[in-house]
Amino acid sequence: MEFILHLLEEPLLLLFVILFLGSWLGQTKIKGLSLGSAGVLLVAMTFGHFGFQVSSIVQNFGLSLFIVAVGLQAGPRFFRMIRSSGLIFGIISIIIIIVAAITTIIVSKVFHLSPALSIGIMTGALTSTPGLAAALQATNDPIASVGYGIAYPFGVLAVVLFVQLLPRVVRVNLMEDLQRKNNPVKNETSPEMMTIEVANPEINKRTLKELKFQKKHDVVISRVIRGDRNIIALNDTVILKGDLLVTVGAQSELEKFCSFVGVKVATKLKNVDHIKLRKVTVDSDEAIGKSLKELNLRRNFGVTVTRFERAGIEYSQNARIRFERGDVLTIVSSEDRLNDVEKLFTRKTFTVTNVHIFSLSIILLVGILLGMVPIPLPGLGTITLGVAGGPLFVALIIGHFGKLGPIQARYYQPSNAVIRDIGLALFLAGAGTTAGQGIVTVIQEEGINLLIGGALITLLPMIIGFLIARKLFHLSIVHSLGALCGGMTSTPGLGSVNQLIDTEDAAIAYAAAYPFALILVAITSQLLIFFL
Repeated sequence: MEFILHLLEEPLLLLFVILFLGSWLGQTKIKGLSLGSAGVLLVAMTFGHFGFQVSSIVQNFGLSLFIVAVGLQAGPRFFRMIRSSGLIFGIISIIIIIVAAITTIIVSKVFHLSPALSIGIMTGALTSTPGLAAALQATNDPIASVGYGIAYPFGVLAVVLFVQLLPRVVRVNLMEDLQRKNNPVKNETSPEMMTIEVANPEINKRTLKELKFQKKHDVVISRVIRGDRNIIALNDTVILKGDLLVTVGAQSELEKFCSFVGVKVATKLKNVDHIKLRKVTVDSDEAIGKSLKELNLRRNFGVTVTRFERAGIEYSQNARIRFERGDVLTIVSSEDRLNDVEKLFTRKTFTVTNVHIFSLSIILLVGILLGMVPIPLPGLGTITLGVAGGPLFVALIIGHFGKLGPIQARYYQPSNAVIRDIGLALFLAGAGTTAGQGIVTVIQEEGINLLIGGALITLLPMIIGFLIARKLFHLSIVHSLGALCGGMTSTPGLGSVNQLIDTEDAAIAYAAAYPFALILVAITSQLLIFFL
C-alpha cells in the first residue's frame, strides 16, 4: 500500500489514475443510467479527501479547452435561434434558469448555506458543468464542486423519471396531442413551396441575377415553368411575364414575395424527367465551414439548393450560413449535375483532424484577456467574465461566423468533441481533488440540507417550466418535454423522450432551448454571488 501511495505522489500518474477510474465509473450503467463525466468528479473528490491534489494549472488548462469547445459548438445555433421562432423554446429555457436562481437564493437563506455551496448545488441540479466552471471562477471556492457532485445524480434522475412518468399520469396520446397543439418550429421555420405566376412587368425579360430576389426576399426559386417546359432556375435564367416560378421559403416570406411578383397558382409539375431533387448530406472537409455564397453552386455546378436541415430543423436556403457536418441539403438540378455536386459534399479525405492550433490559441488568448476586464453593475459593484465566461463569449462569436480573418472555428466535428472531452476531464480532475479536501466535513454538517436543497432546485424549475410551455405557449407534451430537457441541459432526459414517441420534434425543441440554458447558467452562476 505504501508503494502505491508513493507512486501516486507522481503528479502525472495521479492524474491518469483519476481519469481511468473516473471514466470507468462514469460509463458504468445501472438500468440504463450512468454518471457520465460526473464519474471523474466523484473519483477526484475521493482522492482529494485523502490529501492528493491535481495541479491547478492542469485544472485551468482543461477549463479553457472545455469552455471554448462548448462555445464553438453552441455559437451557430444560439444566434440563429434568437432570430427565429425557436426563441419560444429559449424563453422557456430562460424561465427555468430564473426559477432555479430564485430557488437557490431561498434555499441558501433558509438552510444557511455558503454562496459557493449554494451555486454548486444549482449547477448540479441543472447538470451544467459549464455552470460549475463559472461558479468556481466567480466564488474562487472549491466547495462549489461538492454541491455540484451531491446534486448532480438527483438532477439526472429527476428529469428522466419526470419525462417517463408524466405521459402515463396524464394519459394522453402523444401523437394526437402533437398534431393538435401549437408547433412553432413547423409554423414559422419550416419552408414550404408555392408556385407564383409572374405578372409584374418590371420582372419581364430580366435574369435572376439581375433581379437579385434573395437580397429583398428570403425565398429560393427552384425552377421556372414556361408552357410545357421546366427550366432549372440558375443565375442566367431569363424570367418572362406569364412564367410560373416554383418558390421555396417560409409561408410569411412566400406571401410577401407573391404580392410583389404576381399571383399564386396551383403547382402542376409536368415533363420534369430531366429535373431531379436529391437530399445530400454534408460530410466533406472541403465544404464544412463554407457558405453557399463561397461555394457558388449555381454558377459552378448549375444546381439550386432550396432548403437545408440541421439538428432536425428544416430551414430555407440561406447563402450566408456556413455548413456543418451532418447538414442535409435539398438540391434541384439534372441527374449529372447532382452527381457532380454530391461528390463535393461527400468527398472523403484521409484527414482525421483539422484542429487549427493557431486559431484555438487566439480564441483562448482573447477570451482570457476579455475575462479579466471588470464590468460595472449598477448597485452591485463589478463583475468579470473570468477564465470561463471570457473564452465562452469569444468562442460564441467566432463560432457563429465560423471564420474571422485567419481564425478558423469550424473544426472537423469529432475534433471539437475531443477538445471538449479532454478539457472537461482535466478540469473535473483538478476541481474534484480540490473540493474533496472538505467534502466529509460539509456532508456531516449540511448533508440533509444539501439533499433537500438540490431536490427543490431541480423540481421547481422543472415543473414550472413544463406548465409554462403547456399553459402559456400551448405546446404539445412532446415539445414541452423537449424544451424542458434543453432548459435543464439534460441529455439523458431527451433520450427518454425519444423512447416515448417516434418523432424528431422533441430533439428540435431541445436543440432550440439548450444553447440558451448553456449560456445563461454560466452567467447566472457568476451573478448569484451578489445575491447570496
